[in-house]
Amino acid sequence: MTTITRIGGRIGAEISGVDLSRPLGESTAREIHDALVEHKVIVFRGQDLDDDAHVRFAGTFGPLTTAHPTVPSVAGQSNVLQVAGGEGARANAWHTDVTFVVAPPKATTLRSLVIPPYGGDTLFSNTAAAYRDLPEHLRNLADRLWAVHSNEYDYAEHPQFLTRELEEYQKVFAAQRYRTAHPVVRVNPDSGTPNLFIGGFTTNIVGLSQTESRDILRLLQTYVTRPENTLRHHWQVGDVVVWDNRSTQHYAVDDYGDLPRTLHRVTVAGDVPVGADGAKSYIIEGDEAGHYTPQVS
Repeated sequence: MTTITRIGGRIGAEISGVDLSRPLGESTAREIHDALVEHKVIVFRGQDLDDDAHVRFAGTFGPLTTAHPTVPSVAGQSNVLQVAGGEGARANAWHTDVTFVVAPPKATTLRSLVIPPYGGDTLFSNTAAAYRDLPEHLRNLADRLWAVHSNEYDYAEHPQFLTRELEEYQKVFAAQRYRTAHPVVRVNPDSGTPNLFIGGFTTNIVGLSQTESRDILRLLQTYVTRPENTLRHHWQVGDVVVWDNRSTQHYAVDDYGDLPRTLHRVTVAGDVPVGADGAKSYIIEGDEAGHYTPQVS
């Protein structure tokens, strides 16, 4: 029997009684999908999956993307991206996955393979709750703003974190440049709920200076990362975590030194974001990333 247990006040649920290594029945798949939309992050413990089973499970949420627009996939698995801390890819900044393309993923599934004995947790935030927390005047402002998202990072603010390994990884990550304008407030098409749609790939607010943009984005981001809106997941081998990429941000905590940490990621294709006024995101630079994701209407 499938059991859904809330694990956070505003975000997160653990689902038990499901073996993800086996094909899911239609009713179970719908129950899991609805739990994802409601709780934003769902956690499965003690799963024994290989990449094929992982891909099959992720496919219950919809069509899949390939591994990444620019980073190579796991050999022989075009949908699977390896997330390994030793490769310069530690995502220790709040972000939503792949928002620099015009149709970011609907959902991300992440499966743990190697977990350090301490550290390496992942933080998640409910961006719908963050939007609800905004004072009315700030909410009205956010409803009208658009932001540019890019896959080109700026490490100048934190040069102590810039290593040769990270520089090489970034060359691959930004081999094809993408810049897209998204509404700062997007509406989740499954729930109809508005969410703050910003994070680490956001570079500036359309029509404002870098200084003005930085101040407004920092202010909005403080609501995203309020402790009340967050969940901290402590990984165990065999965990599978799924998050609604349209209504969350996440942060991989870099506190495990040189210890190994390896996970495999499969993402579900999403639609083009729609703002509070019904307008859709648009490309500034790059293409529709058709090699990476189908656009789900």
